[in-house]
Amino acid sequence: MKTNILIIFLAACLAACNSNKKAAAGGGSDIATEPVGPAFNADSAYAYCKAQCDFGPRTMNSEAHDRCGDWIMAKFRQFGCTVTPQRVTLDGYDGTPLRSTNIIASYRPELPERILLCAHWDSRPWADNDPDSANWRKPVMGANDGASGVAVLLEVARQLGSDTTKLNVGVDFVCFDAEDWGVPRWSTATDNGDSWALGAQHWSANPHKAGYKARFGILLDMVGGQGAQFWREGMSMQYAPDLVKRVWAAAETVGFGSYFVDQDGGYVTDDHVPVNEKAQIPTIDIIPFYPDCKESSFGPTWHTVNDTMENIDKATLGAVGQTVIQVLYSEK
Repeated sequence: MKTNILIIFLAACLAACNSNKKAAAGGGSDIATEPVGPAFNADSAYAYCKAQCDFGPRTMNSEAHDRCGDWIMAKFRQFGCTVTPQRVTLDGYDGTPLRSTNIIASYRPELPERILLCAHWDSRPWADNDPDSANWRKPVMGANDGASGVAVLLEVARQLGSDTTKLNVGVDFVCFDAEDWGVPRWSTATDNGDSWALGAQHWSANPHKAGYKARFGILLDMVGGQGAQFWREGMSMQYAPDLVKRVWAAAETVGFGSYFVDQDGGYVTDDHVPVNEKAQIPTIDIIPFYPDCKESSFGPTWHTVNDTMENIDKATLGAVGQTVIQVLYSEK
């Protein structure tokens, strides 16, 4: 998972300024002033998070990765989604060929108006932020950094599939692969940001449907951590400030405003950047910010061997999941 950039580069500012008006605004409807939609089941999301971790670290080119990918696709199909795997071999920062699969699961694929919900499902091959350097080349389980976002997507898909009150917009759940193969801290390779979010970069330039567009997108990254709060991420504010406001308003409406802090966090290199820049879909990143954490502003387990189920909080999953449901059911 990505890097936290405190100073935005001029190029990113120029790209944001050149985005179309819809991207700048975020599109979509106003948030309902009362809770709407089904109740998000945090216990269910927790179980989906654990099920992914039971395969082991989902590192690229591993058996655990491939088996987990098949499981994710089967779950989306079980919930009534049309599943489209996008298989491609991508080049890692070190030239390693990465057998990648972006998983696209579509709710009501016949509807032209779409909303994009996304997360990454691979896990970091190296625990290179672990306080013990002896762990830096060990794989990360990725309970929070990977599995938590997919778990929320799966529970939202389950709720949509079982709700008789059908949405008037379609939803595309996209699980990006090869997000976390970015340059490790022990490498001598130059990290210019392009080594991260490889699956999202590919999908954004080559969507599963030619000319694919969505009203907006929401990326979920590390949405299950203990003590997590979600500040307004910088790139999200550059590309879709109105969408940030609507999502934060949705959290307040459903009683989880304490999780969504009305303050600006850092700028993050993550999957939403190519979705904004290449696919031209206004997309925000719901990602935690720990301003007082000495290990990382992403939290104490980020890129460590401690990113395990023991550090996943059902309450955090529930806060994010119910907020997403409020946003979806507010759409007209």
